[in-house]
Amino acid sequence: MTSVQMTPVPRSTVVAYRDDGPLSRAMGLLVAGQLPPLPPVVAGTFVTGVLLMIGVAGSDGLAVFAPAVTLLLAGPGSSHPHDGRFDWLVPPILRLIEYAFVAACGFAHEMHPALIFLLLGALAFHHYDLVYRLRQRVYPPPWLATAGLGWDGRMMVVSLVALTGWLSGGYLLLALYLWGLFGWESLTCWLAGPRSGAEAADTGTQD
Repeated sequence: MTSVQMTPVPRSTVVAYRDDGPLSRAMGLLVAGQLPPLPPVVAGTFVTGVLLMIGVAGSDGLAVFAPAVTLLLAGPGSSHPHDGRFDWLVPPILRLIEYAFVAACGFAHEMHPALIFLLLGALAFHHYDLVYRLRQRVYPPPWLATAGLGWDGRMMVVSLVALTGWLSGGYLLLALYLWGLFGWESLTCWLAGPRSGAEAADTGTQD
C-alpha cells in the first residue's frame, strides 16, 4: 500500500525542485554527479528556443525532438548536488522549457486553448505544491516523481503525441491523468501529514 506520509527534505532542495523523471535520473547516474548542471540546461534552453521560434513545432518537424535534445543536455546534471552559486537557476529554467514547449506545440497545432491550459494548470499546480512543501521542510513520496513522469517524461509524451498527430486527445488524457495523480496525492498527503514542517522533521528524525 502506498504511503502518504511526508518525509524530511533531502540536503539539497534545489535538486528536489528540478522535478526529474526516471529518464533524467537514469542519465544522472551515468556521470555520478560530476557534470555541472547549469551550462547544459542553458544550452538546452537555447536549442529548444531556436526550434520553437523557427515555427516547426506545428508540423512533423525538428521541434518535436526538442525534448530529446533537452534531456540529453540537462538529464546528466540531475545527480549533481547543485551547490554552485547560480545552480538555483536550473529548476526555473526547466519549468520555462517545459511550459513553453507544451504551449508552443498546442497553439501551433491550433488546439483549443482550454486543453492547453488544462495541461499547463496541472503542471503549475504540481510545481506550486512542490515549492510549498519544501518551504515547510517536507517532501513528497519518492514514487510521485516516477508516476508524474518528471519534466523529461512529460515533454517526451507531448512530443510523441505530436508525431502521431493525436495531440488533442493526448493533451486531454495527460492533463486528466496528472490532475488526478497530483491532486489526489497532494490532498491525501497533506491530510495525513503533520500540521507543521517542524513536526514532520521531528517525526523523520525519530524514525
